[in-house]
Amino acid sequence: METILSNTALAIGIMIGLCFLGIGIGIGILGGRVAEAIGRNPETKNDVVHSVMTILIVTAVFLLFLFAFCFLLLFFNPLVTY
Repeated sequence: METILSNTALAIGIMIGLCFLGIGIGIGILGGRVAEAIGRNPETKNDVVHSVMTILIVTAVFLLFLFAFCFLLLFFNPLVTY
């Protein structure tokens, strides 16, 4: 049982780490593209910012789903039989 719990904790750490790595890279690329778009066409700033905020909100919701899944694995692990 201890090996299952330790492997679950390791998997959760890897999932969260890769998630934050991917989100960091994605937001960095998105920010660079937004700066390019606003630099080329400054009068469309409001439209671009609204689109980016929508994308960031969806990303945050997926991140919350990941945390919910991780807590589900931590506290209600289906592989552990008591």
